[in-house]
Order: sequence, then C-alpha cells, then structure tokens
Amino acid sequence: MKRNGSRGCVTRKTRFGSRERDWLKGDAQRGCVCLYGASEPQPPASGPQTSTGAQPDLKLVLCSTNTTAEELCAQRDVQGLYLQLHGDLIRRLDPSERPLQMVYDYLTAMGYEDPLRVQQEAANSDLSCMIRFYSEKPVNADQQERTLLKGVFSVRKGKTQLHKWAERQVILCGTSLIVASVKDSLTGKMHILPLVGGKVEEVKRRQHCLMFSSAGPQAQTYYVNFDTLADYQRWHRQASKVVSQTISLVDLSCYSLEEVPEYLFYCQDVTHLNLRHNFMRLDGPGGLVNFNRFAQLRSLNLSHNGLGVFPESLCEIQTLTELYLSCNGLSAVPARVENLQSLQTLCLDGNRLDSLPEELGSLVQLCSLGLSFNDFPHIPGVVERLCTLDKLAMAGNRVETLDLCSLLRMTHIKSIDLRLNGLRCVKSETLEPVKHLTQLDLRDNQLTSLDLSSACSLETLQCQRNQLGALTLSGFTLRTLHASNNRLTTVNIYPVPNQLTHMDLSRNLLEYLPDWVCDSRKIEVLDVSHNLLSELPARILSLKYLNVSANALETVPPSSQSEESLSTLQELYLTGNNLNENCAALLVGHQNLRVLHMAYNQLQSFPASKLSKLEVLEELNLSGNKLKTIPSTVSSCKRLHTLITHSNHISVFPEVLSLPEIKLVDVSCNEQTEILLPDSLPSTLQELDLTGNSSLMLEHKTLNLFSHISTLKLDQKPAVTAGDAQGTSSTLWDHGYAEMCGQRNKLCVSVLAVDRFGDSPEAAYGIFDGDRNEEVSRLLQCTMGDVLAEEIQHSSVDSVYMCNTFLTSHRKLGMAGQKLGASALLCYIHHESSEPGRYFSLTVANVGTCQAVLCRDGRPLALSKVFSLEQSAEEMERVKLAKAIITEDNKVSGVTCCSRLLGCSYLFPWVLPKPWVHTEPLCSQDEFLILGNKALFQKVSYQEAVSTVLAVRDPRAAAKKLCTLAQSYGCRDNVGAVVVALHIGEDSCTCEPPLSNTESRGPPVPTPLPISVSPGDPATPSSSSGIASEFNSEMSASEVGSEAGSTASDEHPSSGPTARPERRCSLHPTATLCNTGPVASLGPGAHPALFQRQPSSATFSSNQSDNGLDSDDEAPLEGVISNGSKLEVEVDIHCCAFQLRSGRPESPKDLDGRHDSRGLDYPNSKMRRQNSVVVSATNGCLLAVCGREISDLKKSPSTSSLFGKKLSNGSVVAPEDSHNIIEVALEAPKKKSGYFAAPAQQDPEDQLIIPPSLEQDVREQLRGQSPVVPGPPAPSTPPSARDPNWDHSQSTIPGLHPTTILQQDVYDTAL
Repeated sequence: MKRNGSRGCVTRKTRFGSRERDWLKGDAQRGCVCLYGASEPQPPASGPQTSTGAQPDLKLVLCSTNTTAEELCAQRDVQGLYLQLHGDLIRRLDPSERPLQMVYDYLTAMGYEDPLRVQQEAANSDLSCMIRFYSEKPVNADQQERTLLKGVFSVRKGKTQLHKWAERQVILCGTSLIVASVKDSLTGKMHILPLVGGKVEEVKRRQHCLMFSSAGPQAQTYYVNFDTLADYQRWHRQASKVVSQTISLVDLSCYSLEEVPEYLFYCQDVTHLNLRHNFMRLDGPGGLVNFNRFAQLRSLNLSHNGLGVFPESLCEIQTLTELYLSCNGLSAVPARVENLQSLQTLCLDGNRLDSLPEELGSLVQLCSLGLSFNDFPHIPGVVERLCTLDKLAMAGNRVETLDLCSLLRMTHIKSIDLRLNGLRCVKSETLEPVKHLTQLDLRDNQLTSLDLSSACSLETLQCQRNQLGALTLSGFTLRTLHASNNRLTTVNIYPVPNQLTHMDLSRNLLEYLPDWVCDSRKIEVLDVSHNLLSELPARILSLKYLNVSANALETVPPSSQSEESLSTLQELYLTGNNLNENCAALLVGHQNLRVLHMAYNQLQSFPASKLSKLEVLEELNLSGNKLKTIPSTVSSCKRLHTLITHSNHISVFPEVLSLPEIKLVDVSCNEQTEILLPDSLPSTLQELDLTGNSSLMLEHKTLNLFSHISTLKLDQKPAVTAGDAQGTSSTLWDHGYAEMCGQRNKLCVSVLAVDRFGDSPEAAYGIFDGDRNEEVSRLLQCTMGDVLAEEIQHSSVDSVYMCNTFLTSHRKLGMAGQKLGASALLCYIHHESSEPGRYFSLTVANVGTCQAVLCRDGRPLALSKVFSLEQSAEEMERVKLAKAIITEDNKVSGVTCCSRLLGCSYLFPWVLPKPWVHTEPLCSQDEFLILGNKALFQKVSYQEAVSTVLAVRDPRAAAKKLCTLAQSYGCRDNVGAVVVALHIGEDSCTCEPPLSNTESRGPPVPTPLPISVSPGDPATPSSSSGIASEFNSEMSASEVGSEAGSTASDEHPSSGPTARPERRCSLHPTATLCNTGPVASLGPGAHPALFQRQPSSATFSSNQSDNGLDSDDEAPLEGVISNGSKLEVEVDIHCCAFQLRSGRPESPKDLDGRHDSRGLDYPNSKMRRQNSVVVSATNGCLLAVCGREISDLKKSPSTSSLFGKKLSNGSVVAPEDSHNIIEVALEAPKKKSGYFAAPAQQDPEDQLIIPPSLEQDVREQLRGQSPVVPGPPAPSTPPSARDPNWDHSQSTIPGLHPTTILQQDVYDTAL
C-alpha cells in the first residue's frame, strides 16, 4: 500500500520473506537497510543476505548494527554509500559509519524506546521519507542545470559573417559562458564571456540558436547553435537567470556539494558566493583551499556545512567583506583572522565558541558581529577594541549579568541582542549616561527589575516575558516599548516620551495608566489588555489602535463634546469589561473607526442612531451580550464585511445581507426563528453560521439562496432518544467545538471528535494546528484516530501506545511532513486496563502548543505541556545545546516556535515528534475538558477559560465564546477550541474484566437485552451535543478524508498477550446476537448492540434529484442542501439493535404516524425502507450477510467514504470493523459527469435486498411475526422498569435459541 510521499516504497508484505523474518527474530541488534539506486533501476545483486523488493531500484540488505558502510560497499560492489535525511541533502558516508546503527539512533532520538519496536520501524519503507540510503549518488537534473551546463555545439564569434562556425566546448558555469577547444577544455585557450548585465537572445534566422552578449562598451558576442530543442530551452532558461542579476552572485546552496565545479574559478567577476547547507571539504580541486583564486570575492556564506574547524585558507581572501560560518561546530577562531582587514560582517552563530582571539580586535572595519547561541559567559573584552562595531548579537549564550559600565567603554555599539541568556541583573553603578545605545533586546530572561534611566538615547526596548515588577526608562528618544507578560504595576518614564509611537503593556498588573501616557503626543498603538484597569483617562482616545480588553472598565471617556470630532481611532477592542449600552453612545465621535469589539459586556441594546454614524466600520463584534436585536441602521455601514453577534437573544436576523462587502455573518446561539432574505445575496458572502438557533426553520428556497456560500453552518435536526423519553440519559460525555479563521484567508486548525470510540464506552478528541499550512492538520485529523485504534491493540500501557501513536503519525505524514508540521493534542477517555473495575481515566498526549485543561471542582487543571521556546526553559536549553539558530521572533531557524511537532522532520534533531503523555483518573468532580490551540491560550488564561465555560455550560456555545474572546483580545490568527462536557458520576461504571481466553467457547449463552421502544425515527445526536453540520462547496468531507487514506493495519489482532481486554459494565452489557451461526460470523470485532452514528457525504447531480425533492413529496429531503451544480447530502447511518416483541400488531396508520414507510406490505408485517435499501423485521440473517460482506463494502467506491472519513462537522470516525455493521447499496446509477444520480422514482426491483438462499426463510418468518417499531437501545434501564410484560412469550425462530432477536435499521448512502 503506497502512502502519501512514499514513492518508490513497497509494503512490508512484498518486501519480507521467511528469511528476513528469521533474521530479525534472532537479535534486536539485527535489521535491514534499504538501499536505493540512482534514477536508473539497478539489476538485482546476488548473495545469501540480499532480498529484492518489487521495484528494481530498491534492495533490502540484511545486516547488524556493527556492519560498516565499507562492508556494505564490498558486499554490494559499489563505490560508496550516501545518506539522505528528510528528502533534502545527500552526503557521502565515511567508511567507518554504521548505517543500521544510524537508523536505530535516529529512531531512538525521535522517541522510540522499545528495541523490538525500533527494529520493526527501521524495516518500514515509510521511513525512507525521513532517512534513506543510496548505493550511488542520485542525479538531480535541475541541480545539474543550475550548477553546470556543458556540451559540444557549433559556435560562431562576433556579429559579422567574417567568422566561421566551428565545433567548440561550451560551458555555462556561475556567471560566465566559457568557450574552449574540444580536446583541451581546461588547459587550452579559453574565451570567458561574463553574462551578468548582458543579454541572451533567440536567433530567429537559425533553428535552436542563441546569441550571448556581455555587458559594457567592449561587449563580446557568441552565437551557439544547439542540437535539440531541449538543450536550447535548458541553456536559454539558465542564461536568462544569470543576465538578469544585478550583482555577480552564484547561489549553490542546498546542493549537497563537496566541492565547487572547477570551471567556477574562471568566473573572475564573482563577488557573492552562497554555499550554505552543503558538505564542503578543504581538499580537492574545488575545495576551500583553492578559494583564494576568486580575485573579487566579497561575500562568502559557508553556514551549515559541518566544517568542525575554522578554515584558515579563508583568511587569505583579503577581499572578503562578509563571512558567514554559522552552525559549523567551531570551537575556536584562528589568529590569522586578522588578515581579513576588509571584513565588515562576521557571523559565527550556532557554534561552540566561548572566547575570541585578541587578533580579532585589529579588524578596524568590522561593524556587525554575530555570536548568538554559543557558550560565552560574558561579553568578550575584545569587543571594546572594535571601534567601528555598532551591532552585537549575543542571544542564547550564558550571560547572567550586564554591567552598564562596560557599555560605556563600547562607545560605538548601538544595538545589543541579549535575549535568552538567563540574564538576572542589569547593574548601573555610575551616573554617567550611556549615550550611544539605541536598541536593546532583553526578552525571555529572568529580570525582576530594570532601570535604564542612564540610557538616554534608547529608542527601542524589548523586555517581554521577564518577571519585572518595576521599570524605569529615559524618555528623551524612546519610540517603541514592548513590556508585556511581566508583573508591572507602574512604568516610570522621564521626561515625557514625545517620540513614543508604539507601547505594549499587556498582561501586567496595572491598575491605572501613568499620567505621561496622556501627555505623549505621537503615540498611535497602545495595548493594555489583561490588566486591572477600572478607568481610562479622558485624553487617551487620540490613538489609531487601542486594546483595553479583559480589564474592569465600566465606562469609556467620550470622544469629544462635539460629534464632528476628527478622531484618528481606527481599531478599538473593549471585550471582557463591564460596559453597558450607554458606553456605546460615547463612541459615535470616532467616525474613522474600522474595527469595534465590544463582546462579553453588559450591552442590552446598541443605539440605532449612533450606529448609523459609523459609516466606515468594517468589523463589528457584539457577541456575548444581552442584545435582543441589531439595529436596522447597520445597513448604513456600507463597508462592513464581518458581523459577529453570537450568544445573545437576537430573534430577528440582522439586515446585513444587502451590504455590498459582507463576508462573514455569525448569529449562532441566539433565538432566531426565521430569516427574511433579499431577492439576491452579495457574491462576497463566504461564511454564514446559524448553529444554536433551536427554533430556526429554513425552507428549501432559503437554502437555495445560500448556494454560493463556501461555508454554511447549520444544526442537525435534533431527535428524542429513548433515554430522554424516559427522563434518563446514559451519555457520559458530549462535545462542542468552534474554529475561526481570524484575519487569515484559510483555516489551518482541525478537530478530531469521536464520542464513541470503539466498542466500549470510550472517546477520543484532538486538535491540530498547522500554523501556516492546512495540509498536515487535515492529514492528522483523518488518520490519527485510526493509528490510535491500531496502537491500542499492540500495548495496554498508556504512555507507550500514545507515544507510538504520535511517532507513527509523524512517519505516515510522508513527504508532506518533511517541510510542513503541526502541533497536535490527543485525548483518550478510557478505563484503566489494569483495573477495569475502576472509573474512567483520561490520557492526554501533545506536541507543540495545543493545550488541554480539565475543570475539576471549578478550578483549572493543566493536563498538557507547552513545547514552546517561550514557555519551556527545559526545551529552550535542549534546542540551544543542539546549536539551533533561534531568530528574533523566537522561532527555530525562523520556521516554528515549537520544539516538538508532528512533521517538519527537516528540523531534526532540534524539533522532535515525541509527545508529552499524562494520564489523569476522572472523578465526579470533573465537569468538562477544554482543548485549544496556541492562539486561544495565548490570549485566554486557564482560569478565564474555565470561568467562561462554567458561565455558559453548553459545550458548543462555550467553545464559540472562547474563540471570540481570543479574537477580541487581539488575536488575528486561526483559533480553535473543543469543549467536552463530562457527566461521570460515582456510579457511572463498574466494569468487570472479560472471561479468559482459555475458557471453553460453546454456543453463546442467551442474555436478555433491555430495549426501549420509542416512537419516531432512529435517534440522531441532539443539538445539545454541540455537533454542527458545515457544508463546504469547495471540498466535501469525503474528499478531505480521501487525501490521507486508511491507516488501519492489514492485520487486526483480536487476541494475544498485548490485546486490550474487552470492558463491559452494568451500564454497557455485552449484547448477544441470535443467529444461525456463532457471533464471530458478523465480522471481526462487530458488536450488534452498539449504537453508532457514521455520517458521510455523497454528491449528486441537481438535474436528477430535482433540488432534493422526491417526485411525490412537497417538502425537501432531510439533510439535502442545494449547492449550485451539486447537492451536499449528509446521511445518518444507524446500526441499532431492536427487540422483536409479541402482541397485537399495530395498525398501518399507527406505523405511518411514526415514520415514513415506503417498503413492501407483507401479511402481518411492515417493511421499513429508505431510498434504495429495504430492511425487514427479520432475525439476525441479514446481519450475518452484512458481516460477510463488510470487507467488500470498504473496497466499494460507493461505500468507501463510510470508513475513516472526515465528517462535515469536522469529526472523524475511526475506520474499524468493530464499529458497526453497515449494509448499503453496492451499485448506484451514475451520470456521465461522474456524480451519483439520485433517481426520481423508486426502483421496484430494489425494494428488498435479501440473499436468494434466505429469501424463502425470511418470508416464512415474516408471516408469523409481529411488526417491530424501531427504537434506539437504552441498556442503562433494567427491563422491569421499562415493560411489565417483559417476560411474556416471544416469537421464536426454528433452529435458534429462544432469546432476544435483534433488528438492524440500515440506511443507504448512495441514495
């Protein structure tokens, strides 16, 4: 089975034979290495320890961890072995390196601990996307083209006809075109034509001919006639790139080079050479020892080459002005560096330096020195001698004390970066001012107080994420101040900072704003959210951006005495205060206001006349108030594109659908009853959320008007379950979730939600955040539940199967996980397998910044660990020891702020996929669980999140409120939240372990199964569960799920020492199936008494379906929404067990009143039919048929979407055979367009689907039995409480035990 990104890989079954299995079983230190050839397939080699795979370029070599590369080369008769990591660079292995041990070390560093599992994973072909060995270096045509083009062609020199055409060797390398004789291309006479700034043109008089011209008044011209069109296009493409350059730059980065082409030395005009991410060596014709041949080289980048030592040969290139040697493992700088007298920039980041030579002080032109992420305990003294140095970068070292007196001696330095140093103290023992320092970065240290009043020229200060309680600054030149995430109660700045434009004091302990804030003339951006402010000064509203969310404001100052004020305020965030409707009237003077957030205040109305004044308003958020209506004057806001008013009491839909730029409307969780629509909707409308309006009824005509909306969110129709009808409910948990794009144009957050995971009462929830990509989060959403279900079968230890779930998911990402990654969090609610009689436990595993919080007794309990460089000192230290480069925005190599992710394997070993795993026993005091991504908990604290959910209670509304709060606090990224309500009491479950496998297995003992008969259709989840249907016209749920495919194992172990025991309790008894054969005939793991919802999506042609209306129906079909040329149909698949009971048959009228029956009428029985599937009130025969054909259904195109696909509401159903038995129509009529066509008339021939061999038996049984009214099972209520006549005689079927007879109610997904 080929996985995404596993090109060239074959499955384990096709690769392994008995010989390989015997070899692996002998010793855990044994294994196999997959050797790939180059682009051309290699013939299979002979040998007793070699097995070839299905593809000729892949060979499987058995070896041990002690086998060296030299021994493998001798065995395979090859010159050398090459290693490729993460589909990126390829390097030659040293003869003494051991390939299999390298693989084992790689897997151990990833997180695998069991030696046998390491051995198993090392033999998996999917691993080749992360680590791969080649028997010869692969050929990359694009790389060769950009490095060197060479050939023998007809050449003519000059534009006149005096010169003749002649065969010449032509080389295009670097920045020049080289023309030489055919025989002696390197030793004979050569003509070198510089191309930078020149021309390359097509010669129309000759076929496949190009004219190359150099720049300048003495320009030379050569005509080259190529043999083929491919050569002509290749040379033209590369030469065009060279001539378009403004500088003589040669970029050979990331080419896996060990030396540069020798022809490059003839390009004497090269000034900039980029060799970053290669494996350059000192020796060789193109090695570093010969780089002094570049006569005009000014900039040289050798970062990430693994040099180990500073190449002293570089000190001979006296023309160098820039030298980059980051991440090379350097431990010392040679004294000969003083020869580089022209050097202006020296970057030595990410090495192992702890000192610098005194000779470095002689570099009188050096102005920028990079020493970040080394091991310096203090600022080197030689820096004082660098009289022209103005920028010093020393982030990520071990500087604990900064003495301002030492800065007085460095009068030339203007910018210092000391973040991530563990800095504890900044001393100032003199009153002498530090006049030269303008920029200082002290982020992510351990400072408790900071006095920089002597830095009188300071313009920019960044001191976020310290422990500052006091801050004193000089305001003479201060322009930008970032001091968020501290403990500040006040900020002292003197004199008044009249140049200050941007200030961030959020997440501190400010109770009032300092007076100097009002006197500052140029301040434009002010963020004081998450403080303790109770009032604002009157003169502060002359800003452009103001965020005072999450404070204790009860009023805001008026804009001015006149409503014609020329206010400059454009964005105002007032969420989470105590403001009332009177405050809204005070904002009318801000006529330039574009964004207004007043969510979660005490607004009971919004003045209509005041709203009409905000004519340029673009975004309005009034969620979480007590509004009953949105004023009709909102139609005056012609530029409004976003209106969010959820969680109010609004009954009339706002009049915004006539606005020309409206994009998003969220009126969920209100009291909407109907929507009055205009004749046409604006084409700009992209998202409409109507969930949580229980009384809202939409006509089919209304839904047709929404056909162009890419995202339409509606509630599923609630249904009354049997438990609800009796006043009891056995639901142990239910969930709601919300996802918001923010100001991003795509949603990169995905949610996994399975309330019923597997056979037993278990659940799985997850959230995945891809940051800037949506591919990885979608893949994890579709596959991670499957992987968890598979890993549970292999181990019963929580930490083991959860860790392996993450590591396996990381591997299964394939090529998508090489450059892209995602934070992931997975929660699994289950019984402890060691003590199945105890209560439930919650196992949480996470990587990245997704977090989980449990509310226990009204207080938050953190269950996850944040793997962020900003929040984890342990992870920061690990990444620093690995010598990663952390950029100024706290990202590893400028890519991600996370130290652990699924994906992004090219950042190994800095970024790992090993998760944090924690198991927490659940108790009756546990009320709910909150899952969220980084954007949520970056803005909303744990305590605030718990308090928010406690105040709302409904999981879906609570999830929406959390996301809205984050956006109102200034979050502009994707936000996702999942709220799982827990209803686990002290008597929730008393499960007992199953019988031992060694006991006899006779016929199943009949066990009565309590069943409640409830009128109506089989139940669907109630709206209170928080599940909403989201219809997307761009991609259906089935299409999303099909990207990843099924990840279920080919083998489903049902027993063995590692299999998890089946858990049942008095609430969830084991059901017994009456059948002519054993229960196992239903298929592996099938459980007939389990209620399971498995929605799916099928796409139909609107021409054939008549817009969702049947030919004999006036009302639209339930679950069908017209969407342009397609129909999105959500079908509920129910596999319910029912009780056949004796007694007087109900009349057809009674049956018709309970459900729409369209089946055949048999004597004394009624057939229930929906679309093209008919199920009769038979015994378990139909179930047995379903069990035999369940594997065939998975392979059928019309039913494959039922197994392991993404639901339209974001949830994913794990594709296990044990989930349920589903009968569907295997064939459906198809149109030429490729979509399934819904027949307008019912096909009489499809009315009964029963095997011919059983048809006669079924007819006989139907004649003697009473009709059955389907109803969902309610096993939590004893039979005596449900039916006093439970023990009455029942109809029996000949040949079967006199026991409960089960009925399956099955729907068709092909319609």
